[in-house]
Amino acid sequence: MDSFGEKLFSKKQEYEKFYTKYCDLKEALKNNYGDEKERQRKLDLLQYQVKEIEQAGLKIGEEEELEGKRKLMTNASKIIQNLQEADELISENGIDNISMAIRALEKIESIDQKYEKLTCQLKNTYYELQELARDVNDYRNNIEFNEEEKDFIEERLNTIYSLKRKYGNTIDEILNYKEDIKNEVEHIENLEEYNQKLRNEKNKVEEKMEELAKQMHEIRTKYSKELSQKINQELEDLEMKNATIQIKVNYIETEYLKTGKDSVTFYIRTNLGEEEKELAKIASGGEMARTMLAIKKVLADTDQIPVMVFDEIDTGISGKAANSVASKLKTIAVNHQVMCISHLPNIAAIADYNYFIRKEIEQNRTKTQVKLLKEQEVIEEIARISSGEINDISMQYASILRNKKVS
Repeated sequence: MDSFGEKLFSKKQEYEKFYTKYCDLKEALKNNYGDEKERQRKLDLLQYQVKEIEQAGLKIGEEEELEGKRKLMTNASKIIQNLQEADELISENGIDNISMAIRALEKIESIDQKYEKLTCQLKNTYYELQELARDVNDYRNNIEFNEEEKDFIEERLNTIYSLKRKYGNTIDEILNYKEDIKNEVEHIENLEEYNQKLRNEKNKVEEKMEELAKQMHEIRTKYSKELSQKINQELEDLEMKNATIQIKVNYIETEYLKTGKDSVTFYIRTNLGEEEKELAKIASGGEMARTMLAIKKVLADTDQIPVMVFDEIDTGISGKAANSVASKLKTIAVNHQVMCISHLPNIAAIADYNYFIRKEIEQNRTKTQVKLLKEQEVIEEIARISSGEINDISMQYASILRNKKVS
């Protein structure tokens, strides 16, 4: 419909420039937390995350230390049992046996220097083993199993694991994330002044868009009536005398669209006494084809669609209406490529090119063949569809129709 209203073109271009700016400002505000609800929601979330991490009081290396303690507590009984066994073996057997071995070697160390050296080495081993025995004993005596400490470690590790699932794979990553979102919080809190400038600019753009949208609405409302009248005149020529088109232009208060604030709907009443329905929802293929033909005829000089296909356009018409359909198709074909599937001789006769479509069954499969007809074949086919057979009279009639073809 906009192509029909020439005065709308400049308004629409101006509006689209403001609409582009409007979309850019909306996007900038969205990405910059310019929407107050979105900004506050994001700010609350980030502040909550900072608080959650800070309250945890994480320390680098803490997780590994806690896991080590938990491992010790979990295996406390096993550790005590084996340390005790090791302590007993070292104290009762190892040290005593080495002591007796030293006394034996001391009896021969004066005989040869190498025995003296061996005795010295064994004494060193004896002292080291005594030190090791004390360590084992200390480890055994210092192992404590505290249920409260174990619960604390489990709770602490659960806190760390929970934070890792949300904010990073390690404590180091979590702490780095905290610093990042603290910076983002500061950034968002300082954005208000800049965002207010964007909102003010957006409000000015909206005011201009609103002004242009209302002007376009007035123009569209005026042209919708003119276009409806012209289409209805064309429908009369197409033997749809009781059909009426009404184009309704509704102003949308709540939303800006790329084309303004209008919702344009084509309505049609095909028969007297019936309710009008949206054009897109009428059932008859022939009615739809002829209605679209009427619309395209009115918009023939402004419509930018390069190829138009009309199917079943000859359903339920003949005589004068068929000639009218043929004439309108020819007019549209001046600026568009028109393809029309028809069984009427009046329509076939005015075509620049005629194709014959035939279906054949071969080996239980249907095949469709399309053939471009030569001029003589065109006349013969017009004769056939006009009378059902090809004879002198039908051929003469076909020639007359063909000769009336608009050049």
